[in-house]
Amino acid sequence: MLAVENLVAGYGGGGGSRVLHGMSFMIGAGEVVTLLGRNGMGKTTTVRAVMGLLKPQDGRIAMDGADITGLPPFRIAQRGIGLVPEGRQVFPTLTVEENLVATAANRAGGAPRWTLPAVLALFPRLAERRRNLGARLSGGEQQMLAIGRALMTNPRLLILDEATEGLAPLIRAEIWAVLAQLRAEGLAILLIDKNLAALQRLADRHVVVEKGRVVWTGSSEALSAAPEVRDTYLHV
Repeated sequence: MLAVENLVAGYGGGGGSRVLHGMSFMIGAGEVVTLLGRNGMGKTTTVRAVMGLLKPQDGRIAMDGADITGLPPFRIAQRGIGLVPEGRQVFPTLTVEENLVATAANRAGGAPRWTLPAVLALFPRLAERRRNLGARLSGGEQQMLAIGRALMTNPRLLILDEATEGLAPLIRAEIWAVLAQLRAEGLAILLIDKNLAALQRLADRHVVVEKGRVVWTGSSEALSAAPEVRDTYLHV
């Protein structure tokens, strides 16, 4: 479904501060894949490049075999990719319902899986607060809203950057349960988070990143059997 090939990207223009040095990985239909690595290794930069928020300096990004490298973000979203960005970035002056309806799309045709009632059923807390402004929600509720907003685009690939960062344990558990449900429904997911135990329970494959390159990839079972990978690339 998604193929990232030899991606080179950075900030500052003119080759300034290069962050990615040939990132390559793939995500199949219905597959859950993580990007793992310490802070500053290029995970968020990869997401920004995939979503068209950062223009790559080299390499190729393809969705369903079609080149999407450097397309505007709205064109990439139209290909079926939904983003839950780091920091949530909900619209603070819109209500929960307005946040959700603002992104609604049904690009695949037929009856959409994700509608306003479906998202509110997935997140009952949002149903209780559907008239509240985004700025009046707790951090956990804002993250639920950010996930719901991405689902309202009816994506085939959902990308979450720091899915549970800074959230209370009960809220984290609720979000992990939702992601497990989405996986069971066959939604492809690219996931960044620091909770390695939860990621290993959920994901099909893990892509470990170090200094803008992939240094290891494998299943949860393989990662559990590779303490040297965890010690070298994941532990602070």
